[in-house]
Amino acid sequence: MIKHLSIKSITVIFSILFLMLSSTSYARDLSDLEKLGKRIFFDEQLSINANQSCASCHADNVGWTGPLSSINAHGAVYEGSIAGRFGNRKPPSSAYATLSPVFHYWEREGLFVGGNFWDGRATGEKLGNPAADQAQGPFLNPLEQALYSPSDVIVRICSGNYADLFTLVWGFASCDPANVDTAYNYVALSVAAYEGSPEVNAFTSKYDAFLANKVKLTKEERLGLALFNGKGKCSLCHTVSGKAPLFTDFTFDNLGVPRNPENPFYTQTAFNPDGYNWVDTGLGGFLETRPDYADKAMENYGKQKVPTLRNVDKRPGDNFVKAYSHNGYFKSLKGIVHFYNTRDVKPVCPDIFTTEASALAQNCWPAPEVAANVNTAELGNLKLSDAEENALVAFMKTLSDGFMEDDD
Repeated sequence: MIKHLSIKSITVIFSILFLMLSSTSYARDLSDLEKLGKRIFFDEQLSINANQSCASCHADNVGWTGPLSSINAHGAVYEGSIAGRFGNRKPPSSAYATLSPVFHYWEREGLFVGGNFWDGRATGEKLGNPAADQAQGPFLNPLEQALYSPSDVIVRICSGNYADLFTLVWGFASCDPANVDTAYNYVALSVAAYEGSPEVNAFTSKYDAFLANKVKLTKEERLGLALFNGKGKCSLCHTVSGKAPLFTDFTFDNLGVPRNPENPFYTQTAFNPDGYNWVDTGLGGFLETRPDYADKAMENYGKQKVPTLRNVDKRPGDNFVKAYSHNGYFKSLKGIVHFYNTRDVKPVCPDIFTTEASALAQNCWPAPEVAANVNTAELGNLKLSDAEENALVAFMKTLSDGFMEDDD
């Protein structure tokens, strides 16, 4: 039982454990805290209609992101507990999210770093871990699990079938109605503990086996790795340094991604009065809400979190569609690599609401959703051949967890 420690002390301990365990072992049993977090993560009762859990949008067999091919193939945004309600972005991967630092401004480089959610708004400033801050959002989001208050979450846990585990970990006082706010912090820290466990942050990909000298990469995969670090410029943001690289630098970038014309948020008039005129301003939109950073909002419009590429191609079968980018515009790794390679070479499509398939057929790309701050230095005209694009895809396929378990 760790109820006697302060929240700050607990989160410092968790951060150290996450960094130690994520890169050393993937075969150990879960701790009681991690088991609790797992029960919460998979609990559909923690939604207004008892039909949605964290795992509904973050599933293991697809790399802890959206698990439905039919949704990914179109709008890529998942329906909430209340039928007909949709958010505005596709689910990011919850794997490796615990390793993101607390949101901050990197003065030397003039960049924002850290936080969770695509726009960084789960800063980690509250609980010391962005993944924990993030975990508190969906329960109360009317477009997601849609519960009304932290009390609703705690009552359901404390009257549910793992209440004894909750009190074992956090103490009997955690179910006292007078301690709801503290208990809600415990919920978030529990989820973050599970998300930081080796069950989620597994580091068991073919690339990890390659780094451990347990397997060799194919000729095409080796070419892809060389391109990733060189001509393709991928590693400038998706860093590959260290014994267990995370394939992200936790910064934010505007890649010039087009609108996803099938994003269901355009039709959510009760929550999106702008309709099809709505523009996702990303990090800049979040910074506008912060008096300490509002002066930097304009220069960050359109920027979204650089995601980890671990599990980027993990899927249950070859025909399963995964969606890429914050709005799910791209439907294949080949498609988004081709966009990075040719964005500034192809003509602009006449219709800003052009799907990826239509754009490829017309040999054009739609205009960026946010034209300001587009990164033109590191992508857009990479001069990669078709074979080189394929090699990059082949390399990124080596980043799916599960290879070493299967191999063992």
